[in-house]
Amino acid sequence: MRTRWILLPLALAAVTTVAKAQTSASYKLVEFTFNGGGRPTNGSIASSASYRIKLDAIGDALAATGLASASQHMVGGFVSNYPPPGEVRNGRWASKSTLSWDPEASVGTYEVYRDVLSSLPGSFGACFQSPLLTETATDAASPVAGTAWFYLVTARNRLGEEGTKGFRSSGLERPNASPCP
Repeated sequence: MRTRWILLPLALAAVTTVAKAQTSASYKLVEFTFNGGGRPTNGSIASSASYRIKLDAIGDALAATGLASASQHMVGGFVSNYPPPGEVRNGRWASKSTLSWDPEASVGTYEVYRDVLSSLPGSFGACFQSPLLTETATDAASPVAGTAWFYLVTARNRLGEEGTKGFRSSGLERPNASPCP
């Protein structure tokens, strides 16, 4: 088993250009930064049987410098891989009991909220189904005669951050008083 080390590019505070060192055969890329001091504390080592990535910095956060070629692209930082969760759009009934929606780009899982229609605008639903890995939810139950249910769907990114339930007509974000666990 061959271990491959890749250190992400970091901004060099005292130098205006960043040196990029690349080699081949087993491919090795090494970058360093020295400045004010610090180290990522979130257990920042990713590995598998074929690779190992360890983030290390003395000082500032990862810079948004990118390395690219015809066959690969690498950016510094986590934002491109873990964007903030967006609003889930275009909810629709695929059948009498299956709700579906468009995929959200940052999704790790989806959360579905349900409540009686008469609770609006004070409540925007309680957790109904969680966590969902696909863009569908099933509800074979029926509301009590004379009532109706509404459904709202949110996305959770891979960091566990939950997106919005949408916005009121006034432009204010709908609160999430009872988020899914």
